[in-house]
Amino acid sequence: MILIRFLIITICSLYIIRSLVRIFLPMLFQSVVNKAQEQARQQQNQYQPPRPDGKIRIDHMPEQRKSSVPDSEGEFVDYEEIK
Repeated sequence: MILIRFLIITICSLYIIRSLVRIFLPMLFQSVVNKAQEQARQQQNQYQPPRPDGKIRIDHMPEQRKSSVPDSEGEFVDYEEIK
């Protein structure tokens, strides 16, 4: 009799705990995610000062390729005279 009573109480307790976890665990995770997003947003605002409108800023200029023929000479095309 004591064993059956213990099993019933244990099963009911586990069922109640499972139900409570299903309710409160998503709320806990949502608050953790919101805090992490807020911290990321604050860090992003610290490192990127607001840019004024109408101004262009270039952070990186790609290297220009050096051509084998200088620009002053232009292109040379071989041709043969037809007689």
